[in-house]
Amino acid sequence: MKSELAIVGAGPAGLTAAIVAAQRGIETLVIERNSTAGRKLLKTGRGRCNLTHEATVEEFVRACEPFGRFLKHGLYTFGPGQVRRFFQEHGLDTKVEPSGCVFPVTDRASDVKAVLLEQAKQAGVRFVYGGRVYRVRKRDTEFVLKSDNEIYFHARSVILATGGVSWPETGSTGDGYAIAASFGHAIIEPQAALIPLIVREPWVRDLQGLGLEQVQIKVKMAGMKMASSAGAMMFTQDGIGGPVVFDLSRKRAGLFDMQVGMELNIDLFVGLDRKPLEQKLIALCQAHPKKKIAGLLCELLPCALSETLCRLADCTDISASQLSKDKRNSLLDLCKALPLHVVSTRPIEEATVTRGGVDTGQIDPETMQSRLCPGLYFAGEVINVDGPCGGYNLQIAFSTGYLAGQSIPSQPSDEESEK
Repeated sequence: MKSELAIVGAGPAGLTAAIVAAQRGIETLVIERNSTAGRKLLKTGRGRCNLTHEATVEEFVRACEPFGRFLKHGLYTFGPGQVRRFFQEHGLDTKVEPSGCVFPVTDRASDVKAVLLEQAKQAGVRFVYGGRVYRVRKRDTEFVLKSDNEIYFHARSVILATGGVSWPETGSTGDGYAIAASFGHAIIEPQAALIPLIVREPWVRDLQGLGLEQVQIKVKMAGMKMASSAGAMMFTQDGIGGPVVFDLSRKRAGLFDMQVGMELNIDLFVGLDRKPLEQKLIALCQAHPKKKIAGLLCELLPCALSETLCRLADCTDISASQLSKDKRNSLLDLCKALPLHVVSTRPIEEATVTRGGVDTGQIDPETMQSRLCPGLYFAGEVINVDGPCGGYNLQIAFSTGYLAGQSIPSQPSDEESEK
């Protein structure tokens, strides 16, 4: 099967590249190992699809460090504003939430996928499903791709948009790494970038599913500066997760597994210093002297968490009038710096995104073309780039996919013609 361009992977990066290339008149074929396109896309944002983040390009670049410089050209070419405009022009409006996260107004990832597939179809993109490409070779100016169902594909240009190794049930199993390595590309070892943390404290399982809208987490690692992050958090069966935890895990990617038992502290009252919090607690005690402290604290925190804090401070059965200064200080310590000890992260397969992949130093950031093999391009999570939680990583997929699709030559280059 022949085409001018073969794209391996029908996720957001691959679909964007396909649309852009095909609209330029390039005969485009997308090869997807699954039976449908966009399987991982449907899981993003818990099915709502946080497709980008409201930010200027410079803000985006800073948020995505240490990869900002590599991503800058792509973000200026097809950034958050252009992504929102693309979907709006094709019938899907978007909305910005207070956090800056951008979602489709329908809150359905399936609608995002539908727009991408419809635009690809209108542009004339062809799709082949159910075949995993496991080998790519270049013969003179032509690439030959082989799938596990023994089908051969021939193309003048190839875009690898195969994703990372997180959420392997969606088809992201690192296939692109081996293909890139076969062309001499260095592969940065994959690590979990946005991932829940497993902690030592057994009491967290009693709070499984409990979410907090705004906390701040601080962690100090040996020989490193204090890292902190603020945002929403959720307790899990064996630890903590949610955007604030994901961002912290990204800032210290790979290190939580290396320093077992490392302590982190959670401020449950962001924006309220200890003294005003103490005054608020004293006022509540004076207003309700006969009430148990656990019930009193429910005025400020979810009841299940209040009961847990009182157990840890050994004041569960104490009434407000009996709360000593020492017990009050213990409770305040927990409210402003609840300690948890990290055992490890969850497995990389459960990470929202993968850090690691094809070394950016061997990719032209203005075209996404390999510096080692002309005609070979990369897009999306297969590249060693990632951003924080909140739409940044889908934006990276759209931007890199756009650049790759835009950069495919419509005619053989002079260099190729000479060969």
